[in-house]
Amino acid sequence: MGRTEELLVQPGEESLRLDKFISVKVDGFTRSAAERLIQEGAAEKDGAPLGKSYRVAAGDRILLRIPDPEPLDVAAEDIPLSIVYEDGDLLVVNKPKGMVVHPAAGNYTGTLVNALLAHCGGSLSGINGVVRPGIVHRIDKDTSGLLIVAKNDFAHQGLAEQIKAHSFTRIYEAVAYGAFREESGTVDAPIGRHPMDRKKMAVTQKNSRPAVTHYQVLASYPGFSHLRLRLETGRTHQIRVHMAYLGHPLAGDPVYGPKKGIAELHGQCLHAKCIGFRHPRDGRWLEFDSELPEYFQNFLQKLRRMGGAG
Repeated sequence: MGRTEELLVQPGEESLRLDKFISVKVDGFTRSAAERLIQEGAAEKDGAPLGKSYRVAAGDRILLRIPDPEPLDVAAEDIPLSIVYEDGDLLVVNKPKGMVVHPAAGNYTGTLVNALLAHCGGSLSGINGVVRPGIVHRIDKDTSGLLIVAKNDFAHQGLAEQIKAHSFTRIYEAVAYGAFREESGTVDAPIGRHPMDRKKMAVTQKNSRPAVTHYQVLASYPGFSHLRLRLETGRTHQIRVHMAYLGHPLAGDPVYGPKKGIAELHGQCLHAKCIGFRHPRDGRWLEFDSELPEYFQNFLQKLRRMGGAG
């Protein structure tokens, strides 16, 4: 059956592409999810279907048909999870390095979603579609740390609204190449697709979105710095792109760092250490912290042996 929503274009929203407009107006909808519906002819104006590149105008009334979630055909797998918190609406998981969040090309098994399906059964939100049940936000495969999962659409929408309002607390720790001139600072630079390599993100003014990262140097080592980072926004690869933009790519980053990686890291040295948010059901402020994982601690010990912290 699904549902139909009427979306009115307000002053200030004109000229947005239709897929972006829908992702802004419908809570919990990503731009890619909006694009899929548009391609299926689910967005209409005056009875005629619209394309994703349609630029909305003030006063437009867009009818959007949102289908019920499809039956899930991703397999449940009995994979151990490190659960930091769980109730009837959500859970907070400490994701290990190397685990993909949701199934995609080349990674259809062994993902966090496969593990969640075994743990939660049918109790996961369906807003983000068949292969991303419960996934409100994500972290990269080789980034470890805390992630929130929604068990129902009510929780998903409430959490998505907080992400959109930038009211989440999201604190990371990382090791980056080089010594920083300033002990702390802010990177305020928009991020979009790399103009030459569509698999990468970049600081760019073209087709980009605002991105703000605050950083603090916790310790300095020969050739490296241990950082604490707070996200104000949550763009794809944000910390990795912003640090590379400063000339300090993350240690081990295979995409934005030196071609010769750091073998023992198996990817970027980045951990989502702390997350805070208001519970969507009762408004309680919840905040969780996680210890640095073994790979991160071992690398810090190696750096200390090389020359000590400064």
